Amino acid sequence: MIDLSIQAWRAWAPGVDSAADWATWAATPHAIVDAGEQPGCEFVPPMQRRRLSRMARIVMHAAWPLCADDEQLPFVFASRHGETTRTFAMLDEIGRGAPLSPTQFGLSVHNAIAGQWSILRGQRGESVAIAGEADTFEHAIVEAATLLDEGAPAVIAVVAEERPAPAYDGWIDDVPFSYTLALRLSRANGGPGWRLSLDENNGDAAPVDMPHALRFVRALHDGASLDHPWKTRRWTWQPIA
Repeated sequence: MIDLSIQAWRAWAPGVDSAADWATWAATPHAIVDAGEQPGCEFVPPMQRRRLSRMARIVMHAAWPLCADDEQLPFVFASRHGETTRTFAMLDEIGRGAPLSPTQFGLSVHNAIAGQWSILRGQRGESVAIAGEADTFEHAIVEAATLLDEGAPAVIAVVAEERPAPAYDGWIDDVPFSYTLALRLSRANGGPGWRLSLDENNGDAAPVDMPHALRFVRALHDGASLDHPWKTRRWTWQPIA
């Protein structure tokens, strides 16, 4: 059982960015048309910005304001599928017999975005990149809680997915549109927050109509408990006063 305080959060999806946008979406959750939009990230210098993939941009855009310039906070980046756009482009190059770009390869690995965050922010602390299954979001929270237990005053935890290329249709079916959720987490210490508990799942997981991280965004607005079964695991989120 983990008790956490969400000091601040930000999320992004195509056309849904501001707090008001997310409040409107949470009232009537729906699939979002993904036409490839991406944040501008003007706060990143141009030379560094051109190296950011679309996925890296949405992560930076959401997470950047959650950490002050003079803070050194651990960073947890979580994604089930990672840089599918970059890896698919490299596979296409291999298929055409074209030489691979060392830069593109280096930026396609799963911890690349966490590394870019550390470099761009001048962060010298711990950074973690994880990939799980449909409950990757909860695993990121467990990782963040571990860092808090080790003495971190707060942790930035980000879960992100990018809509993959059509070639992945039938293989990746849990990313209807690109999105990210960034959280600034601390220990609840008896105050208001959220409790995450894990139990054994003895039943089948009911199908869901949206990524679980975005179901949690809805819970942030309506304050309702949230149940997330996956395989042998059943995660439960409950608000605490």
